[in-house]
Amino acid sequence: MVAQALKALPHLRKVTTYTTRPPRPGEQKCRDYHFVSSEQFEEMKKRGAFLEWAVVYGHSYGSPIAEVERIRDDGKDVVLVLDVQGASAVKKKFPEAILIFVEPPSPQELERRLRERGTDSPSAIEQRIATAPSEMAQKQIFDFVIVNDQLDQAVHQLIRILKRAQTEAGEVARSSRSGETDPPHRLPRLANRPEDA
Repeated sequence: MVAQALKALPHLRKVTTYTTRPPRPGEQKCRDYHFVSSEQFEEMKKRGAFLEWAVVYGHSYGSPIAEVERIRDDGKDVVLVLDVQGASAVKKKFPEAILIFVEPPSPQELERRLRERGTDSPSAIEQRIATAPSEMAQKQIFDFVIVNDQLDQAVHQLIRILKRAQTEAGEVARSSRSGETDPPHRLPRLANRPEDA
């Protein structure tokens, strides 16, 4: 979904996450993730190199501050692909961040997709299935929820949200330059509408 949105919206740049997990088939270093050892990851943590970091399914993941700052300095909008721990941490540091929760249409469909994907071990799949309910319970902290039932429709909904966010940011910037004091209106929460499902 994110890859397709990035192609459609040139103002967006995705941050490449650091992780201690091994590459999955087809993944490329520096394009999909920065694959590092546990020792390297811990050293980066000590240096304060991460905007946020979390241990997910036994592996560490972290978003590099330097890359976030570089993207922002280039005048682009930052896209982070995070679990609920990371999303919560980012929202605390950047209240203006827009959080989008992508969920499967059902627990059964999640399990089917994980098993058909074939990139995780059986134990990792079982762990993901077991933790899914607690992750779903935290979706209320997100600004938008997309149910990924049909991929093309979910991508369309994601692009629509991001376009609205860009428009909103432009309006806020113009208001600031003109000296307006009224607070900008928040983007409304977007539930999954029937026509998008």
